[in-house]
Parts: sequence; C-alpha cells; structure tokens
Amino acid sequence: MDACETTQVGFFCRKDYTFSMVNEFTAVIERDGEWFISWTPEIPGANGQGRTVEECRASLSAAIRLILEDRREDGLRGIPPEAIQETVTVR
Repeated sequence: MDACETTQVGFFCRKDYTFSMVNEFTAVIERDGEWFISWTPEIPGANGQGRTVEECRASLSAAIRLILEDRREDGLRGIPPEAIQETVTVR
C-alpha cells in the first residue's frame, strides 16, 4: 500500500515495498563428497548446500532471498520523508 501525503514542499508517496520481484541468477553447483554446494556469482556471499541438487538449489534460493531482503531493508533505512521512491524495472 502506498502512503501519500501533502507537505509544504509538495505531494509525496511512500511505497510499501514487499519482496515480490522475480529474478534469475546463475547457480553454480558442485558435488562435495556426499553433499552438493552452490553459489551465485551475481550475489557475493550467497551459498547453498544440500544432499540433492534440488535441496542445494532451494538452499541457494533461500540464501539469495535473505541477502536481498536484508540489503533492501538496510538501503531504505534513513531515507528522508521528502524523497521519491519508485520501482525501476531492469530487463
């Protein structure tokens, strides 16, 4: 939901962001003994593991989601109320 208000400076809307984006990342998956390990070069620090390729992929997906949610929350902290926030689509 957007929260809009009129101030002395003008009319502004704040976006209530939810993590609903669908993105695609490269998953690099390797076997390590009885486990599979994975990472993605696009998101440093995102790693996954699992006993199967499917578990490993799901673990990596969860790690990516957590990192992006944390970066978004951190990046939105302290934004001035008069700042304009918009969604940008990258294709």
